Amino acid sequence: MSGEECRHITAVCPGTYDPVTYGHLDIIERAARVFDAVVVSVTGPSVKKVPLFDADERIALCERAVRHLDNVRVASLNSLVTEHARAVGAVVMVKGLRAISDFDYEFQMAQINRHLAPEIVTVYIPASPQYSFISSSGVREIAAWGGNVDGWVPPHVAEALRGRGARLDRSTG
Repeated sequence: MSGEECRHITAVCPGTYDPVTYGHLDIIERAARVFDAVVVSVTGPSVKKVPLFDADERIALCERAVRHLDNVRVASLNSLVTEHARAVGAVVMVKGLRAISDFDYEFQMAQINRHLAPEIVTVYIPASPQYSFISSSGVREIAAWGGNVDGWVPPHVAEALRGRGARLDRSTG
């Protein structure tokens, strides 16, 4: 690089991953091709919703889903995402976008995160068309009613959802 110092760039991909879907994996795999290291950061308890799988289960499901990617690891996220990014040495935060409505929310979050940590850059990766409609909440809903989610999640995740089926809340409100 003719006198320039090589820079190792680590990115975080934060999310609930409840459960991890092929849409998530599409974004993670594409980020892994761009950045030297990617940390899939699985959020702990949420103030917004109670996850179907606890944090340890979601981490285990993610670890199995990304084990084919040498430069990707999974970590627990139990702090502000900007503090977490700093702690793992990340200078990039990767966010996947399925639709313009995702951008509205993610843009607001990026502005907040930029205020908290101006050195961390948010990068958006648009969903591949075949995954643009997949959401974890949709997968959970379909699985709760006994629907087939095999085409939207890795086999081990589909199995975990089937195993959880009897415990899903099927009330109508």
